[in-house]
Amino acid sequence: MAINLSKGQKIDLTKSNPGLSKITVGLGWDTNKYDGGKDFDLDVSVFLTNAEGKVSSDKNFIFFNNKQNENGSVVHTGDNLTGEGEGDDEQVKVDLSSVPADVEKIAFTITIYEASERSQNFGQVSRAYARIVNDANQEELVRFDLGEDFSIETGVVVGELYRNGAEWKFNAIGSGYKDGLAGLTRDYGLA
Repeated sequence: MAINLSKGQKIDLTKSNPGLSKITVGLGWDTNKYDGGKDFDLDVSVFLTNAEGKVSSDKNFIFFNNKQNENGSVVHTGDNLTGEGEGDDEQVKVDLSSVPADVEKIAFTITIYEASERSQNFGQVSRAYARIVNDANQEELVRFDLGEDFSIETGVVVGELYRNGAEWKFNAIGSGYKDGLAGLTRDYGLA
């Protein structure tokens, strides 16, 4: 049974799940009724950061055009252009045991593609969530429902996997960005 987290809560992943190595982080969402005539295209991006919270190389910024980091320990499975249907809209596979030693955090974000051109924001997005699944048995370990706290934001840091000594933990963040991907890349040291 999955543990449901609230914004700001942290949970130990590997200590409470001995042997946990390969996980899938699934992210999903729905869009509210929207009559602007343009499709919503939400995108998951992943930032692998050092101890200072910065991405040290473009190879550690994972998104639909750069689907994996250098050693393949973090892999984006593909871009969903519409978010239609049930279940996860986009997924990221992580092999915790193979993540390079200089990566302290793995931040999962969702942004709206061409948000300003399409006059879209997270106030029009509902039922957004992140979940962590153990690949060995498909058990959902953690779920974080973002809620409806957003209005004008066009990007959200959903949560972070982070190292704590030899263990991995998850932090449910749920922090919005008004300037979407541009703001995220700036804050993670890529701009």
